[in-house]
Amino acid sequence: MNLPGDPAQMLQQAKEMQERLNTEIAAIQVEASTGGGMVTVGMDGTKRVTKIVIEPVAAEDVEMLQDMVRGAFNEASKRVEEQMQQKLGGMLGGLGLPPGIMGT
Repeated sequence: MNLPGDPAQMLQQAKEMQERLNTEIAAIQVEASTGGGMVTVGMDGTKRVTKIVIEPVAAEDVEMLQDMVRGAFNEASKRVEEQMQQKLGGMLGGLGLPPGIMGT
């Protein structure tokens, strides 16, 4: 089976695309809050926590605080995933792949 194009050039383009994607993912910054803003978590594209803000009133009920922290982390993680999918989809959209081939 003969593929069109120079394989070395295609490999170089794939490497460049991967580097660009890694840079864009690293630049992602999200925040998620729960409890009406009593707990806020910031996260970057590599899912590292960049910020945690807990309002003092939230510490009065430990179980509620635990639920809010868990919820904020889960929501921040979900937002990172969504942005990663958007960036990946946008980047792969130009390749002319059939819809659904990348699971999006």
